[in-house]
Amino acid sequence: MNKLFPTIVQQQQTEQGVTLLLAIDADLHYFQGHFPGAPVLAGVAQLDWAVQFSQQLLMGPRAVQAVEVLKFQVMVQPGCRLSLELQQQKADTSTFCYWLDGNKVASGRLKWETAV
Repeated sequence: MNKLFPTIVQQQQTEQGVTLLLAIDADLHYFQGHFPGAPVLAGVAQLDWAVQFSQQLLMGPRAVQAVEVLKFQVMVQPGCRLSLELQQQKADTSTFCYWLDGNKVASGRLKWETAV
């Protein structure tokens, strides 16, 4: 159970960013002990993935300075597929939104250090 990232099933470029289809596999590290008998994906994992995928695919290797308007709305269980929308709003701002079966799961805005 040392797998830290979901499987990217599909990746699609959009006008302002990228959309990923993610397979939320039961063997992800984040399900270990969270919670026995009723596993739920930790919000910190969702935030980490949004930051990591934004760095790789959108913003480059910059540090996040702030997380704003962070909302978790639906519990995520193993075996589902999430859609993750990443969009660059400004040179130092991006947003992320997770979707499950048409329902918003989590969202937030990331403020990045200024690019050199």
